[in-house]
Amino acid sequence: MTLPSASISVDTSHGGIDLRVSPEQAGSRFDHFLVLTVPETSRVILVQSIRQGFILVDGEKKKSSYRLKQGERVSGTLFQQPSPELIAEEVPFRILFEDDYLLILSKPPGVVVHPGSGNPSGTLVNGLLHHCRTIGDVGDEMRPGIVHRLDKDTSGIMVVAKTEPCHRLLIQAFKARSVQKEYLALLSGTLGRETGRVVAPIGRHPVHRQKMAICERKGRYAASSWQVVEEYETGYSLVRVRIETGRTHQIRVHMASLGHPVAGDMVYGRGGGHKQNFPRQMLHAHKLGFLHPITGREIAFSAPLWPDFQEILEMFRHQGDEEIGPVS
Repeated sequence: MTLPSASISVDTSHGGIDLRVSPEQAGSRFDHFLVLTVPETSRVILVQSIRQGFILVDGEKKKSSYRLKQGERVSGTLFQQPSPELIAEEVPFRILFEDDYLLILSKPPGVVVHPGSGNPSGTLVNGLLHHCRTIGDVGDEMRPGIVHRLDKDTSGIMVVAKTEPCHRLLIQAFKARSVQKEYLALLSGTLGRETGRVVAPIGRHPVHRQKMAICERKGRYAASSWQVVEEYETGYSLVRVRIETGRTHQIRVHMASLGHPVAGDMVYGRGGGHKQNFPRQMLHAHKLGFLHPITGREIAFSAPLWPDFQEILEMFRHQGDEEIGPVS
């Protein structure tokens, strides 16, 4: 059952929650209420927050099964696991540009951006600390220098801040959508036309909480534009995708909604994907453009495809006996 939204003041970036139970929500279980009204936070964290007394009802600790009453105030902070110490490790990545304020790199596929559950080390952040120890003092203590992310199996270009002022200004630029982001994606099937645009709100999947989905009512605005670069006789298409917003899994969700999921995507692909044919999800952050937040000069870089992606394209070229020019 979908419940109407509560009167909400939520700042989950700092763990803060302040909610008022509406008439329609009266009678809801405490834990169900939080799952529906704070969808960007995992159910495990929300339940832990209730059990540990971090989130209260009218200032009192309640069980997860407590039935809420109209007008009650649900407030508090999210439970957070104690932060493990970050270790500087040698993790491979390609440096495209670096100055005193920021670093532009190309992330390899298979590398997680920052430590988290199941990935305590071997992440890009560990590698960044090995490359530049002072990054550890910039931004969030577990995500130092990070202003945007790529999925583990998505390769390509990222910008990392090396100073606190640069970090703050880059985050503002991403929020203002003044950063140009372009990806290359190998999609299943042919799209039937050369260009297109998808405007569909994205939110947490109502059942599978680790997934995102098109959510017309509660999703956040998301827009992606695409252009076909090459079509192959193998039944796949290489497309250039420009994202106007930066929602979690945006390209993967939008392209799957068109019936053309990213090749090798085991989450949003047809029938669980077809990874046996691909080394990973074939998605690459190709270009990034923005004004340098400190110097004001225009920054524009591109990251060449990683070898595993390029090998797939070359294989398709030979199978289709069709010349594929270099992607620029």
